[in-house]
Amino acid sequence: MSNPDISVVVPLFNEAESLPELVAWIDRVAKGHALSYEIILVDDGSSDGSWAVIEQLREQYAAVRAIGFARNYGKSAALYCGFAAAGGEVVFTMDADLQDSPDEIPELRRMILEEGYDLVSGWKKRRHDPVGKRWPSKFFNWTARAASGIRLHDFNCGLKAYRRQVVKAIEVYGEMHRFIPILAQQAGFRKIGEKVVEHRARKYGVSKFGIERMVKGYLDLVSVMFLSRFGRSPMYFFGSLGTLMFLVGGATTVWVIAGKLWKQAHGLPLRPVADQPLFYLAILAIILGVQLFLAGFLGELVNRSSVDRNKYLVDKTL
Repeated sequence: MSNPDISVVVPLFNEAESLPELVAWIDRVAKGHALSYEIILVDDGSSDGSWAVIEQLREQYAAVRAIGFARNYGKSAALYCGFAAAGGEVVFTMDADLQDSPDEIPELRRMILEEGYDLVSGWKKRRHDPVGKRWPSKFFNWTARAASGIRLHDFNCGLKAYRRQVVKAIEVYGEMHRFIPILAQQAGFRKIGEKVVEHRARKYGVSKFGIERMVKGYLDLVSVMFLSRFGRSPMYFFGSLGTLMFLVGGATTVWVIAGKLWKQAHGLPLRPVADQPLFYLAILAIILGVQLFLAGFLGELVNRSSVDRNKYLVDKTL
């Protein structure tokens, strides 16, 4: 069986009300543009009957495929498994809450195939969100642009299109779904663009994200930027910093002891080494330097013997 033209990966958590409308909308758009397609619904441990709705949709639409987690793992885990299952020439992601419009699919696909983009991210230029959510998001996106050098206005937009090779090459884990463009760039896919897309007001349910998302976002940004520079060789960071601290601490210790011996040899008043705070700071620097060096060494060992860290308990598939 040949691969479909497009795969639409939809991570969801307690979105039973919106699923029938979303699947029907994607089906209508795909058929209207004569595209073969598959919809991969990834149920992230929903408790509202979403899986029962998915089973009904599977009977109604042959293109629907589904993965159900035994518990809630988060959006990154859902995308990871959805990407692994996707076989389309162009892969799309969109949220299940109907705030992303499937009508954007044909143009995003055209940008991938005709303009040669590896990834096209949606930009919700006009958002139907409260000010308390919009302004922190703007600041977060500004920080991500400054740190990564990728000129996107909306890193966290759920509506994205990818060349198939991209989703097979990147590894999404933890809360890294916010930084997929950065992960793609690190994997060697450098033609990343964006398109202004429609942002629709939520029709059913409530948002699953709170203010803690912003805190996690910045911590994840630090993590992804660190991994981009030192993930493959942690010794470059920890080993260099540890060596520097060890040398500074060692030189300071020698200087303190040498100063005491010189004063003692010339009969000058001297202060016991053990009474000098600088001596203890120097010893602390030596200890920390050794620990940082060992951390880098252990990181190298782990990096070279690591296995797939993303194992999720999937207890049902369609």
